[in-house]
Amino acid sequence: MKLAWLAAFAYAGLAASAPSLAAEEVNLYSARHYDTDFALYDTFTEQTGIQVNLIEGGSDALIERIANEGEYTPADILITVDAGRLWRAQERGIFQPVASPVLERRIPAHLREPGGHWFGLSKRARVIVHGKDSALAGSVARYADLAKVELRGAVCMRSSSNIYNLSLMSSLIEALGATAAEDWAAGVVANFARPPQGNDTSNLAAVASGECGLTLANTYYLGRWLASPKEEDKRMLDRLSVVFPNQDDRGAHVNISGAGVTRHAPNRDHAVRFLEYLTTDFAQRMFAEGNNEYPVAGEASGPITALGAFKEDSISAGLLGRNQAQAVRIYDRAGWR
Repeated sequence: MKLAWLAAFAYAGLAASAPSLAAEEVNLYSARHYDTDFALYDTFTEQTGIQVNLIEGGSDALIERIANEGEYTPADILITVDAGRLWRAQERGIFQPVASPVLERRIPAHLREPGGHWFGLSKRARVIVHGKDSALAGSVARYADLAKVELRGAVCMRSSSNIYNLSLMSSLIEALGATAAEDWAAGVVANFARPPQGNDTSNLAAVASGECGLTLANTYYLGRWLASPKEEDKRMLDRLSVVFPNQDDRGAHVNISGAGVTRHAPNRDHAVRFLEYLTTDFAQRMFAEGNNEYPVAGEASGPITALGAFKEDSISAGLLGRNQAQAVRIYDRAGWR
């Protein structure tokens, strides 16, 4: 899958002298790294005869690489995680618009860019997690509750610069307005049990150990523990309760992993066909289960279903990127580092 000839197109400008590309292939730059994704690509090749050539890397590094490769890039598709990063790629001129009745029918409007520059392929919810035996049980049902005075010294979070927190704040700006969103951020900062640190997994572990009262986490981190055979992971889960926020109003904040066809895609038609394939029931199940996420089309499956059904916020995923700069300023003013 990780083809030797593609590896030769190192960022050092060698792409400019690349030979013409074969007709029956699609070149994929992906920030996802799951074995089930490889099986997905192999099945696409078996069904269509189109070879999938894969380059893996971090989201920001791949965006920068494609931007610098310019018109000589071999990349047909960029897959990355978080609508905020997809928006960043769009702002860099990475994507071209795609009009596909299949994609428009299969993917809900709020999970794709209105102009067809990128499309959500799987989703995750950002949920409140507190100790199962905590006095907090029943007192936190909405994101707004994290700013309650009675939660002083209880809240553990990761850095405000993390893309998940930026996207959450972007959604709050849209739902509440900038002033109320900043009041919320200041209230959460006042409730910190410790300075922001770690990732979702380490903050979940801190709640399970009793070091923190509650945190926010993406559901796929919980899904990994649900799927894990390790007794330690099962013990962690047994100590936690999961709350899908705002079920009585707008619904829980969701984010996506998604993809778009690159501006200079040498195999555009194959790229569109590949994106359409990723919305089939088979591909959606495989794509979502590879990281214990929810499909954007079809029913959820796998260990993540143990968390139960929930109502999701239908805010346009595109706004999660467009509100990002304002989200940074709000966090900074609130003292959330």
